[in-house]
Amino acid sequence: MPSRTSPTGAKAERTAVSAPRPYHRIRLALALFFLAPLIGEYLLGNQPLTALPFVLLLAPMYGGGAVLIREVTRRAGRGWPTMIVLASAYALVEEGPIDQMLWNPHYGGYDMAGAYAGTYVPFLGTSLGMIQDVLAIHTVWSICVPIVLVETFARDSYQAGGPRPWLGGRIGLPLVALAFLADSVFLSYEQQHSEHFMASPAQLIGCGAVILALIAVAFRLPARPTPHAGRTVPRPRTVGAVAFAAASFHWARGGLLPSGVPDWYDSALWLLVAAAFVTLTLRWTRSPAWTPAHRLALATAAVLTYIWVGFTQSPSLDTPLPTALTGSALFSLAALLLLHRAHRTLTRSAARDRTPFHAHQAVPRVP
Repeated sequence: MPSRTSPTGAKAERTAVSAPRPYHRIRLALALFFLAPLIGEYLLGNQPLTALPFVLLLAPMYGGGAVLIREVTRRAGRGWPTMIVLASAYALVEEGPIDQMLWNPHYGGYDMAGAYAGTYVPFLGTSLGMIQDVLAIHTVWSICVPIVLVETFARDSYQAGGPRPWLGGRIGLPLVALAFLADSVFLSYEQQHSEHFMASPAQLIGCGAVILALIAVAFRLPARPTPHAGRTVPRPRTVGAVAFAAASFHWARGGLLPSGVPDWYDSALWLLVAAAFVTLTLRWTRSPAWTPAHRLALATAAVLTYIWVGFTQSPSLDTPLPTALTGSALFSLAALLLLHRAHRTLTRSAARDRTPFHAHQAVPRVP
């Protein structure tokens, strides 16, 4: 007589099989550790192919920040609202105390003061346009997009309870925190000496206060939004198309307004579009029909945006044009292959579980 397995036993067996093993969790953490700077700097076109070894210096800050945000959020039993706010705090940490790009008028040898003069706020010592760019770039692309992509490959992302922490609290997490802190201090020291610039104490204290406030807000947000049964959500492709349009607008908005229009109109238009997109996305994510496929569609749209932006950014690098474009092409190809594999993994996971995505009610539903 063939042996029979009770439904409870089968469920336990499936959970045990699909639970992430220690080596798999470490691989995921390492993938996020290096993917964050590869997207945040190289795919964007800020670093040439010849500077690829430099990723080892950038990873502890970019990747360390992404891993810390992801791990702390998952350990606290929270979801994407907390991660997004923590990512915005990271954005201010990187471009505030570390790089000091928020206040340096000649950062990286560029005339930042002239480029952002139209929205300069004397009280802040920086411009509104600069703050908008910093928050958008690092919150979305440097932190959230890499986390979404790597979590797609986590075997527990599609189970009840949602993604779990990858690193242990005794060794793994403290090591990442130490690497992030050490690299941040080192890069801050290097920036001060290479740029010959130091922000004022008032600027640093004010920025630090905002960072602490964001961290406090992140952990006061609801752990998991309450779904609204009556709300619907478009197909993932439609969500991705809307996200691609919004992300592309962020980068192309400078050419949308006629010449001579004050830069304040540009910033106001950015605020309107950003508010509309965030409101729409929050509404979608409160629907029970919101799935990991929709979340991956948002990340895909962001990566595709960086692909076309990278080809426009890389020619301005201090490298020969063929080298710059070759780097953009190779990084873009790698990004497309990663997206393809992520979508295939998502599809296989749904088929393996034989459960519609929306049945996993405990999975965070905010992108």
